[in-house]
Amino acid sequence: MNLRKLFSTTFITVLCYTSQAQNLPFDAAVRTGKLPNGFTYYIRHNEEPKNRVVFYLANKVGSVLEDDDQQGLAHFMEHMSFNGTKNFPKNELVDYLQKTGVRFGADLNATTNFDETIYQLPIPSDKPEIVQNGLQIMRDWAQDATLDPAEINKERGVILEEKRIGKGAADRMRSKYFPVMLNNSVYAKRLPIGTEEVLNNFKPETLKRFYHDWYRPNLQALVVVGDVDVDAMEKAIKAKFSDLKNPVNEKPRPAFNIPLSGKDQFIVVTDPEVTATNAEVMIKQPKLELHTAANYREFIVRQLLNKMLGERYADLQRKPNPPYLRAGAGVNGFIANLDNYSVSVTAKPGELETGFKAAWRISEQAKRYGFTTSELERVKLAYLNQTESALKEKNKTRSDSYVKEYVEYFLHGTAAPGIEFEYTLVKDALSKINLDELNAYIKTVIKGTGRDVLIMAPDKEKASLPSEQVFMSWIKAVESENLTAYHEETNNLSLLDKSPVAGKIVKTLHDKKLNITTIFLSNGIKVLLKPTDFRNDQILFNGISAGGTSLYSDADFQSANAANLVPSFGAGNYNNAQLSKYLSGKQFGVRPSIGERQQSISGSSNVKDLEAALQLMYAYFKQPRKDTVLFKNYVSRTKASLANRMNDPASVFNDTVSAVLSNHNLRRASPTIATLDKINLERAFTIYKERFADASGFTFVFTGSIDTTAIKPLLEKYVASLPALNKKEKAKDLHINIPAGLITKTVHKGTEAKANVMLVFSGLFDYSFANDLKLDALKETIEIRLIERLREEEGGVYSPSIRAQTSKLPQGRFNLTISFGCAPMNVEKLITSTLDEVNKIKSNGPLQVNLDKFKAETQRSIELQLKSNNFWQNYLLGQVQNNEPLDAVNEYSKDVSSMTTEDIKSMANKYLNGKNFIRLVLLPEKSN
Repeated sequence: MNLRKLFSTTFITVLCYTSQAQNLPFDAAVRTGKLPNGFTYYIRHNEEPKNRVVFYLANKVGSVLEDDDQQGLAHFMEHMSFNGTKNFPKNELVDYLQKTGVRFGADLNATTNFDETIYQLPIPSDKPEIVQNGLQIMRDWAQDATLDPAEINKERGVILEEKRIGKGAADRMRSKYFPVMLNNSVYAKRLPIGTEEVLNNFKPETLKRFYHDWYRPNLQALVVVGDVDVDAMEKAIKAKFSDLKNPVNEKPRPAFNIPLSGKDQFIVVTDPEVTATNAEVMIKQPKLELHTAANYREFIVRQLLNKMLGERYADLQRKPNPPYLRAGAGVNGFIANLDNYSVSVTAKPGELETGFKAAWRISEQAKRYGFTTSELERVKLAYLNQTESALKEKNKTRSDSYVKEYVEYFLHGTAAPGIEFEYTLVKDALSKINLDELNAYIKTVIKGTGRDVLIMAPDKEKASLPSEQVFMSWIKAVESENLTAYHEETNNLSLLDKSPVAGKIVKTLHDKKLNITTIFLSNGIKVLLKPTDFRNDQILFNGISAGGTSLYSDADFQSANAANLVPSFGAGNYNNAQLSKYLSGKQFGVRPSIGERQQSISGSSNVKDLEAALQLMYAYFKQPRKDTVLFKNYVSRTKASLANRMNDPASVFNDTVSAVLSNHNLRRASPTIATLDKINLERAFTIYKERFADASGFTFVFTGSIDTTAIKPLLEKYVASLPALNKKEKAKDLHINIPAGLITKTVHKGTEAKANVMLVFSGLFDYSFANDLKLDALKETIEIRLIERLREEEGGVYSPSIRAQTSKLPQGRFNLTISFGCAPMNVEKLITSTLDEVNKIKSNGPLQVNLDKFKAETQRSIELQLKSNNFWQNYLLGQVQNNEPLDAVNEYSKDVSSMTTEDIKSMANKYLNGKNFIRLVLLPEKSN
């Protein structure tokens, strides 16, 4: 099809829709329909990824529909859909899907909100029986949950533990300000998690009543996107879902709203565990519904406005001694039928007035004087380029991205016309949006009435917080100031002082099996090129070299670590502010970093901007900048953020974890006023330059849309030209390891009745690609059992988490960490259960069925990973760092398939032998 003709035709259509303010057309690539019972479906064929299909069941059912005796049951119902349906009794549904390679929680999931409940199921599509069973699961979720009273009672504990996780300062404060902010609407009274009274005491019949009333076809839609036959899928949906029944004398589904009073509201909430003082002014307004071209145009105006405001707040942050820790403003979605314009600030301790006035001043300046032509043109270009990028990747768009669009269309009517239509719409709107429109628009969203003011602060600052009268006087004071129009700093210089003197390619090798070209440059740098067609216009690159902060003494460590600030000062001829503006609209990013054992530089780009990305990479090597103002700002901001840090139980616990697991090494300690004072800018800058002074030890990896011929001159100009001192540096072993032996540490902090548990096994490890996979299998089989036992059988946790990490250098080591939250009274019992499951695997090996689940999940994951630029980039970097062969990936599937339960049993006995075991627990403070 002629692309120019397509755009021309679409453009005429857009103008027509704009003038008539009709709803935008729905994506023509989607098959959609509605069954006689009101059930809606959307089907799209898409092969990204191949042999996969994504099912979403969207329900216009949420917590606002609950009766008083049902608070929390919309969310409870979501859980029960996984605990027994007509065709998958009890836990058979999760068990079956895990055997097909679907991961519970990561792939298989669901969410409940105020107004909707959404179930998601991504499954393989290369086996017809799996697809048919997937469709049956969606049918069961729609109306065939069994709601066994025994299963309901078992799930109460899981839900209560989920609720327990959310308890803390944020939850306590929200309970106070939500009724005010939400104008005492139903949304303030129907948080999806519900109330403990209802969750503990509701009768099964109460949940069944909710299910019967609201899980019905005229409130449901099935969205299917993936590698499927659309005609066959439509036929199957009609056969499977046509017999769904709406209840006799069904309740009408009300549309709940949050009323706008037009009055100012003011509330201050404090809590002993809050770590900073925040103030926010919210000006609520009717939600912008995205139905028409006119709606879409206003949405674009909002996005441009938000981006320009964001740049102005960032500019003030770059000034000497910025008046706040963080601040921002913009127009965004709020809740239900409302959006809002908000100005928010996190103040320095004791400086709320100064910080808020500075934040409000930026908003007032924009309202009074508007924006500049250069600001607008810059953000318009960025918006257009972003949309162009999406258009280029239209045939590489993942199925889950499409699914989410169509779910929003069903639930909220949010337009989903397709990327070709959207691109033309954006291009037309951007060509016509001008400064006058932007400057007029901001005056409509910053109103002098209907303002909600929310202040949240630590308890100890309660006496110094302003009254409503005082706070409003701050706003009036700013609005009466003699402000001047915004002036931005410009720079017309090129990024680099001079063009690099190109080096040479001295040797090239090609691995046909892996399709990797290895290039050796004249300055000693090695470059690996892995061209792929996984994306149409994406290039990822990384350069790494051994050394890092390990080469510096403990006395120098704070400055060596702070050398990571240097890239934020800018590069070449551009300071931070100028570089930010230079990058706006460009489709690339570059970032150097210095780790403990290496220095590296990472980036991503489209094909067009690759040379500009390499120029910036070269500038970070050769022309780093030093900025005393930004350095001092960082130090002062960090010091201010530490003032109340110890109020937070999680911070206290995390500090203890870091200290214990590092054997109290100062290089793992959290920052303090004293350590910040040890940072010397001159030393940090010198260390940064030293780390990037010798590029001869670097290996670069490029993955993605690479033309291996066209890239060679760029490599010679910007990579082969980097300085080479041939030092052949190696990282130093600092011997910072998790300590051996048995260690127990309990921290008492916080007032909520909740505990956090962390159990750590660690020690030496025989590193290899195969052993790494076996440890992953051990981790996964333990996790499956802990979910079954701690969550499903005992109801003592919401979601146990297990993490396994290995390293080859400087010495092969591993750690396996089991974490969960629970009630304080259940800590000992659950730790005992956890260790019992570990011991069972040591004695008997994992159950074969659980190892098979791991194999299925991993094999299906491998299929997707091998089609991902990110996977190849990270895999190749890891192999280079560890001096491991690049072709180990060829054995990936074989290594997984060949694993036995004896292999995993052996790993458990070797590495989880109990000799090196650390137990860390966070409990609430003891009452006096």
